[in-house]
Amino acid sequence: MKKPTKAIIAAAGLGTRFLPQTKAMPKEMLPIIDRPVIQLIVEEAVAAGVTDIIIVTGSTKRAIEDHFDRSDELEKELREKGKDDKADEIEKIANLANFIYVRQKGTPKGNARPVLNARHMINDDEPFFVFFADDFFRSEVPRAVQMVEAYEKTGKSIITLIEVDPKDADKYGMAATGEQVDEHTFQITELVEKPGQENTPSNYASVGGYLLTPDILPIIQQEKVDKNGEITLADSINQLAQQDQVYGRFVQGVWHDTGDQLKYIKAVIDVALESDEYGDKLADYMRERLDK
Repeated sequence: MKKPTKAIIAAAGLGTRFLPQTKAMPKEMLPIIDRPVIQLIVEEAVAAGVTDIIIVTGSTKRAIEDHFDRSDELEKELREKGKDDKADEIEKIANLANFIYVRQKGTPKGNARPVLNARHMINDDEPFFVFFADDFFRSEVPRAVQMVEAYEKTGKSIITLIEVDPKDADKYGMAATGEQVDEHTFQITELVEKPGQENTPSNYASVGGYLLTPDILPIIQQEKVDKNGEITLADSINQLAQQDQVYGRFVQGVWHDTGDQLKYIKAVIDVALESDEYGDKLADYMRERLDK
């Protein structure tokens, strides 16, 4: 089996929920303390052996390219000021992987469109990751590494699963599971979109993060639209599950979705509370603030 060395990151969204902030700055560059969300996703992909990061962007995403590019002038100035640690960190970002940028185009739209836009860079015999640029996991073992572990056991496409309260089954695509490979890996027989508590086939929800085998590409290329007029990865994965085996990996860690203001604030606070440097001080401040 070939190991995945490429990751597609969908980063073309307008980020309208964060306007006016996202008028000039891509939502993918919103900071989780001192690192943008998209950098966290790149780092976890690199930890799993990815060498080529394909970022599918829109017309207002130049800041993403600048972030992952070298900044010789800034590095030089930092070193002259004796801030070698900061200069090293800036240089390291540019050397994380090979970065390729593709402009999203085409209709119908949907979260499968970025895969089609990057299709020409995916070989017919290699698995590849797909991530969305506004959600990440906080975990000891990166999500992408856990997904590779499941792929090495099954040789099939892997989707990310989290366990949710059944009452929230109307918010997610819920997985119907079959054969259990290990404690955290299950065969997926179907994804049921927002079935509700009474009809959910399990407590496992599908969230962003896929390790896909190339046999899904012909299915995506059919560009079948859903009831909203979009082409989605969920629909393609469902079709693949009818033709072959698809597996889900229950990722050990805490999933963070930064797609709206409240979720973003929670993600920042959770990460900050884990800091050895200022986590305890922040916790003390929050207790004092809440007491008032």
